[in-house]
Amino acid sequence: MLVDAVHPFDELDELVKRTQQGDQAAFAALYEQCHRRVYALCLRLLADQAHAEDACQEVFVQLWHKITQFDGKSKFTTWLHSVTSNIALSYLRKHKNWLQKVVSFENSGMDEAGIALCGDLNGLDKLILKLPERARLVFVLHGIEGYRHEEIAEMLNMAVGSSKSQYHRAKKLLQEWYEND
Repeated sequence: MLVDAVHPFDELDELVKRTQQGDQAAFAALYEQCHRRVYALCLRLLADQAHAEDACQEVFVQLWHKITQFDGKSKFTTWLHSVTSNIALSYLRKHKNWLQKVVSFENSGMDEAGIALCGDLNGLDKLILKLPERARLVFVLHGIEGYRHEEIAEMLNMAVGSSKSQYHRAKKLLQEWYEND
């Protein structure tokens, strides 16, 4: 006897609908299905485990409060990644230390010891975490998440040319590090 398998996207859509109706069990299941991807994006953008965990938690708090705003015109995962990117970038802006606000200098990525604590990251993710902040943000948003440079420029308050330049810088650094690893 053949049993129709439930497609993961159908299940996700059902969980979203139930969560929009206030079903806490559906929200818990939605969290279980999505939290790893949300955390991975937060970690790539923030290059700090503790900050990534905090931002990930904030994403799901906001998700619970704003899930009724999801209208289904795009895939839920696309909407969730957009929400995650915005919250992680907002988190980054809010948590810059005062010295970085006063003295402008490039924030480097996570050090080797921090990367080692991140567990089962693959080679590329480990290298991404080492990138300088602006190059890392642009690389993740453009190269991984698929945002256009115009969108990134607006999100990060930079010129489109700077976004393109940071992307190419990130690619060059990643290639150098990969070849030397």
